[in-house]
This record gives sequence, C-alpha cells and structure tokens, in this order.
Amino acid sequence: MADRPDTSAPGVLDQAEIDRLLASAAASAPGPALLRADGRRAAGQDPVRVEVCDFRNPAFLSEAELRRLRTLHEDFVRYLAARLSLQLRMECKLKLARLGTLSYGKFTAGLSSPAHICLFKAEPLLGVGVLDLDPRLALTLVDRILGGRGQAVPVGRFLTEIETALLEDLLRVVLEEWCGQWKGGPELRAQIIGHEGDGRFLQTSPRDAAVLALAVEFGFGDCTGILQIGVPFYTVEPLVKAFEGRRSAEGGPAASALPPEWRAVHGQINLPVRAEWTLGALPLRELASLHVGDVLELPLGLLDQTNVLLNGVPKFSGVVGLEGDRVAVTLQRKLPADDTARPSPHGHHYA
Repeated sequence: MADRPDTSAPGVLDQAEIDRLLASAAASAPGPALLRADGRRAAGQDPVRVEVCDFRNPAFLSEAELRRLRTLHEDFVRYLAARLSLQLRMECKLKLARLGTLSYGKFTAGLSSPAHICLFKAEPLLGVGVLDLDPRLALTLVDRILGGRGQAVPVGRFLTEIETALLEDLLRVVLEEWCGQWKGGPELRAQIIGHEGDGRFLQTSPRDAAVLALAVEFGFGDCTGILQIGVPFYTVEPLVKAFEGRRSAEGGPAASALPPEWRAVHGQINLPVRAEWTLGALPLRELASLHVGDVLELPLGLLDQTNVLLNGVPKFSGVVGLEGDRVAVTLQRKLPADDTARPSPHGHHYA
C-alpha cells in the first residue's frame, strides 16, 4: 500500500485548503460575455438582468399589455354584438372566450375541418389575418340572411360560392368593427382577400410565427359556435406600441374615460324611433271592458307632452302637429338623464 502524503511537511496543502482555493478562483473568474440588443458588450460593472425565455412557447406580451388588449377586445365584442343584432334583426350573444399569443402552426392546427375561413388584410399594415367561423354557425347566419328564422342546421359542411358571397357582407362588418377598435395609430381598412374551407394547408405566415389569437363564443338563435381571429404579431405590434405610447402620454386614462368618437360606419346603423303619450292609469275593470269603437277621454294639452324614444329610451319631449299631409313631432327639449334611464311604464305608442 502506498504511503499517504505527509500533510505536515512544508508546502503541502490539505483538502480543505484546496477547496478554498478553488472557490476563490471561481469567484474571481470573469462571467460569460453578454451582448446587449444594440450589439455592445456589457461591461462588468453594468447591471444586467437575464430572463428565462421559452422559445417553444414565446410570450410577446407582458401581463399589463395583455390586460389592456383584453379590455379593448371586450369592447369590440360588445359593440359587435349590437351591430350584428341590428343587421340580422335577431339577438346575437357574443362573449370573449380566449385571448393570447401562440404559434401560427398551433393556431391553424386548432381550426376545424370543414371550416369557413376568411383571409383579410388590415391596410396599411403588413401581414394576412385569418377569421375562422364554425360552419354550422355560418350556415345558420346564411339562413337568417335569406329570411329564415335562424334555426341551427343539423350538420356542418363546406359553404357554396353563393353562401360564401352572402356571408361576406356580415364578415366585413366583423372586420370593420375590429379595425375600428384600434386607436392611436393609422386608420385601418379591412380588405377581404380570399376564402378557404380547410385550415391545414394555410401558408399565410411561417409556422413558428407568433399570432395574436382571439376566440369569441357566438350564440345566435339555437345555434352556438366559435368565431376566431388570428393576426400575426408583427402586424399588430405597431398598434400595440402606439396604443401604449398614447396611454403614457395621456397619463394612462381608462378607455371608458375617452370621449365617444364618431365613425362613418355608424351612419349605416338603423335605430328604432317612436313617439308616445302618457295617458295615466285606468282601473283593470275598465281595461277589460274596452271594445273597438269606444272613446277614451284624453287630458287637455296631451299633444304638447309627447315623448320621443330612441331604441325604447325616452330622449326628447316635443309637440305633435301636422306638416303638409304628414304627422310630425317638433322636438322642444332634451330629457334629463334621470328621465331617460328607462322607458315610460304607461304610454300610447304613436309611431
């Protein structure tokens, strides 16, 4: 057996001293070279913060940015539900289901087959966006456009060219409303450039490109489906930066505090308008005994107290009269906010 080294001899180090020397050398060794975004090498005294990045699931939006984008798209869903309900003359229930970033490959892999896919551009931005609509929901909307009652079809299928053309006007409303929600950047113009029936072969972006994906639960009649919008992140990145810059310049006010902005597309919306008089109350016995030809006594000056309702809400007070051979209402004053909170419970409609 070999003899152990004599640690008592001068110039011989024991194991504890060797470990201390190695630890001291590791502490004094220069760290890994770090390069900044502008190409400069980070100096040793510069504070450097290194963050972990998962390249398989990249997150291009911070929590604050994602929260503000969610607020913006919740407004988009609410306004879109109102516009579609007016255009289709039937209630549309929309709810934001999902908003986030994922790769283009994962987004297209989640599209159903058959599907109705609309390819669009938001001029003057770069990139092609994808709008996906559940085929059963698309066929139900086409049925309503043709005058049907909006009953759900039993199974989904590919849309014909005629059905696609009929649905295109409705999809253009969706895209115009989505483009109109972005403020602080260039005015966006939605342009439909094509339709597809299967998302597996789409090649509008690289498979690893980041996509801002929006999913909306769409309820129409007895049919419920999903409407999805996928836009390349490099398309909306200038809008996100402009949105953040405007909020910083204004001190970060809430979107609801901004004054309402008129858009030309609002001029195409039809709003129900009617005039009514408040007759007061009648006993139920008298109401039950009313017949055709009976005469009701009206209070004097009733025509001078006509309420004008916009979408069922009293907004103005006026006087009924004649203008040529037509009945007209002259608006005299705007009702205060307390009076416009809800329609009058008793009234005779005069449209």
